[in-house]
Amino acid sequence: MSCTLVSQTGARISLEDGRPVVLGRSPDTRVTDKKCSRNQVKVVACYADQDVVVTQLGPNPTFLDGVPLGQGLSGTLTDGGTLYLVNQNHPFKLCFDLNLNRTATSTAKKGEKAKDKTQGGSKETQVSANPKRSIKDFFSTSPMKVNWHRTKVKRQRKTEEKLKHLQEMAEKFTPESKDGSSSCSEPTGCLKSSWQQIGNLLLYTAAGVKGSDKIAGFDIDGCIITTKSGKVFPTAPNDWKILYPEIKPRLASLLQNGYKVAFFTNQMGIAKGKLRPEVFKSKVEDVLATLQLAVQVFVASGPGLYRKPVMGMFNYLCDKANDDVTVDLARSFYVGDAAGRPEKWAPGRKKDFSCSDRLFALNIGLRFHTPEEFFLGWKSAPYNLPSFDPRKLDSSGRLYDPPSASLTSSQTEVIVAVGFPASGKSTFFHTHIIPKGYVYVNRDTLGSWQSCVSACQRALKDGRSVAVDNTNPDPESRRRYVDVAKAAGVPCRCFQFSASLEQAKHNNRV
Repeated sequence: MSCTLVSQTGARISLEDGRPVVLGRSPDTRVTDKKCSRNQVKVVACYADQDVVVTQLGPNPTFLDGVPLGQGLSGTLTDGGTLYLVNQNHPFKLCFDLNLNRTATSTAKKGEKAKDKTQGGSKETQVSANPKRSIKDFFSTSPMKVNWHRTKVKRQRKTEEKLKHLQEMAEKFTPESKDGSSSCSEPTGCLKSSWQQIGNLLLYTAAGVKGSDKIAGFDIDGCIITTKSGKVFPTAPNDWKILYPEIKPRLASLLQNGYKVAFFTNQMGIAKGKLRPEVFKSKVEDVLATLQLAVQVFVASGPGLYRKPVMGMFNYLCDKANDDVTVDLARSFYVGDAAGRPEKWAPGRKKDFSCSDRLFALNIGLRFHTPEEFFLGWKSAPYNLPSFDPRKLDSSGRLYDPPSASLTSSQTEVIVAVGFPASGKSTFFHTHIIPKGYVYVNRDTLGSWQSCVSACQRALKDGRSVAVDNTNPDPESRRRYVDVAKAAGVPCRCFQFSASLEQAKHNNRV
C-alpha cells in the first residue's frame, strides 16, 4: 500500500505510514503563494484507517474538503478527499494505492472463473448456486450514508484505541506491590497529554508521566536530537533525528527504574518571532512519538527566570509539576551538550557554544553529564567555566564604601553613575535614590546625551536633585554633568559601581 498527495500542478508528496511530514510553500509542493507558510501543515498518514491527520501550523486557513481548520487544530482527510493548503487554493488530492490487494483479488476471481469453465455444469445448477437476492440489492446505498457510517466507525475505533493505549501507559508506569496490587500511595500519572503556558514557560506533559523523587533531566537539541541536514540550526520543522541509537533504550531503562524523565530546552526564537510556538510544539510531540516514552518537556520561550542556566524550569517542576513528590537532588542528574568544552575536546569536535547546561546543573546542585558520557560511556572531557563565580561573592559585604558616606542629600545635587551595563546601576538607583525624590535621567529612555543634559538642567532649575544613570565611562562624558552642576551652583558626586566586566556579563545573561 502507498499514500500520495497529488496536486493539479503535478506535484506528488509520498506519505509513509505514521511518519509526520510538514508541507508548505516549497519546490516540493510547487506552491509559491506567500500567503502559504513554509510550514503550513503537518500531515500524518494512517494506512490501517486509510486516512491522513492534517494539523494546521501556518496562520492562514487550511481547508479539508471545503471545511476550514485553524492554527493548531487538526482534521482527518479520507481517501479521495482534497487538501487545500491555504484559502481554498492549491488543492492536493489524497490517494491510497491498493494495487497489491486489487491484483490478488482479480487473480482469485480469474481462478474461480477458470474453475467454473473446467467443471462445467448446467444453467439450472449455476442459478441455484447463487444466493437469493432481496429487493435492497436492486437499489444502491446512499454514498453520504456510507461515508458517514464509515467515519463514525473509524472515530469509535480510534477512541477505543486511544483509551486502551492510555490504560496501558498508566499500567506500565504504575509500580506494583509485592502482592501484585497497585500501590495507592504512589502517583497515578497523567492520563492525557497536554500543553500548558505559564508566562514564558511552555510545559508539555505526556500521558503516563508521573511524579518521582528521582529526576533524569536532559537538554533536547544536541543531546536527544540533532539535525538531519548536518546544519547547526534546523532548516525545517522535520529537520531532526535522534542523536544516538542508544538514547531510546537508555531513557526507557530510566523510566523502568522509577526515574521521571524531563527535557529542558531554551527556545529564544519563539520570543524573537523566528519560531512559532505551534511549530515547536508539533516538533516536540513528533520527537516523543518517535521515542514512544512518557516524558515531561519544559520550554523556556523567552528571557527571564525560566531560561537556563537560571533554575526556574527545574524549580517549577519541583514545586508544581511533580505530583507533590519531593525531589531528591542527590539521586537526580542532568545531561546537556552546552558544557563549556574547548575546541577539539574530541577528534573533530568543535567548541561548545556555551556552558549553560553545566551551569544549570551546578546552580541546582545536580550531577552533570554530557550526552557522550551518559549515552556512549565516553570519558569525561575537559571544560572551562566562566571566570566569574557568583558563589564566591560575599553576600554580607557592605553596600557602599566608605560606610560613613550618605547615599542621598537634603541639599540639591547631581549624582553621576559610572559602571558597565548590567553592573546594577538602575537597580541601585531605583531602590535607594529615586524614592528620595531625585529626578531619574537615563539615555536609554531619553535617546541621547544631549537630551540627558537638558533634562538635568531643567530639574536643577526647578530645585530638584538629579541621578544620572548612564555608563559614563570616560572623563568627557562625566564632565558634561559636572559643568551643569557647577553652572547651577550645586555639588556633583560620582557613584562608581565596582562590578567587573565578567560579573556584568553574568548579570546580563541572568
